[in-house]
Amino acid sequence: MVDHINLVKLCVGAKSVEDLVAWQKTKRSRNADGLPCHVTRMWPKREAELLAGGSIFWVMKGLIQARQRISSLEERVGADGIRRCAIVLDPRIIRTEAAPRRAFQGWRYLPVDQAPRDLPEGRASEASLPPALLAALAEIGVR
Repeated sequence: MVDHINLVKLCVGAKSVEDLVAWQKTKRSRNADGLPCHVTRMWPKREAELLAGGSIFWVMKGLIQARQRISSLEERVGADGIRRCAIVLDPRIIRTEAAPRRAFQGWRYLPVDQAPRDLPEGRASEASLPPALLAALAEIGVR
């Protein structure tokens, strides 16, 4: 059995989970089968581990705030002839505990034991605290 691994990715253009939800409702963010996807230049070398239950954890305003299960990886060749990877996602966006993350380019692997926990269902619909307060609480270990 293959253990899974996750990805962590900056959610460029989204300042909140609500922004991500709104973006993924647009036709432009969807795959041919209607599922949301994120297209990236690099193909993950750890594909089998990602597809064995991995998620993409979204960083907004310096904090991991949500995740989505990775459904599949599909090849995309752009008009420029460059091969890219479409990370096809489960449409359900799951809010997570806030976890600080410094800015980086592209995506990084995120081991399961380092991933923030999902918020309980009742808390997932609560309004988010301001990002600066979430970061301060996460830094001192208060979740």
